Amino acid sequence: MLGTIVNTLAIIAGSLLGLVFRGGIPKKYHVTIMQAISLAVILIGVKMALKTDAILLVIFSLVIGSLMGELIKIEERLENLGKFFETRFAKNQSGLAKGFVVTSLIFCVGSMAIVGSLESGLTGNHQTLFAKSALDGLSSIIFASSFGIGVLFSSIPVFLYQGFITLTATLIKPYLVAEVINQMSAVGGLLIMAIGINLLDIQRIKVGNMLPAIFIPLVYYMIKHI
Repeated sequence: MLGTIVNTLAIIAGSLLGLVFRGGIPKKYHVTIMQAISLAVILIGVKMALKTDAILLVIFSLVIGSLMGELIKIEERLENLGKFFETRFAKNQSGLAKGFVVTSLIFCVGSMAIVGSLESGLTGNHQTLFAKSALDGLSSIIFASSFGIGVLFSSIPVFLYQGFITLTATLIKPYLVAEVINQMSAVGGLLIMAIGINLLDIQRIKVGNMLPAIFIPLVYYMIKHI
């Protein structure tokens, strides 16, 4: 769990630093900064998505995962949690919920979160999560300077999500071959692209409800080899 704890603390520290800078950045620059970040997020997603040749598996994963997410209303629950924090801790910050949801998804969706947590649980190697911590910490500074304190609260789902994967890693170790990880990363890449599109306000995509899609390739592989 050391890697996850460091990652969580990095997000908190970065967010606090971003909040300090928030007052010193003129509002007119926020839009341009966020557009630049959005394009970078889309690029990261594209690079991840291109790792797979199993297009049909990716399509089925997105469809099945989205249906599951809609059923259990992941996006709605994330937004409600963000609004709770907004009401409880920052009544004057109407963008808290958006910042919480967006950054929670960005920090949780991706191969580094999954692979790093698995390495941490299986081998005790925390290097991937340490690298992710540095990236998330820097990103938190930028996001918090634009979105506010909601970014800080995104450290909670990151801790729970990565911690869960780390603790359950030994149970799924036999199925985590390179092929499966590539498919999971490809699906995650598409979701990251969707986050970038949301940030640009091009189209509202319920990325939260698509989160289960990341694990469909793993489930498929497990069923295939039973």
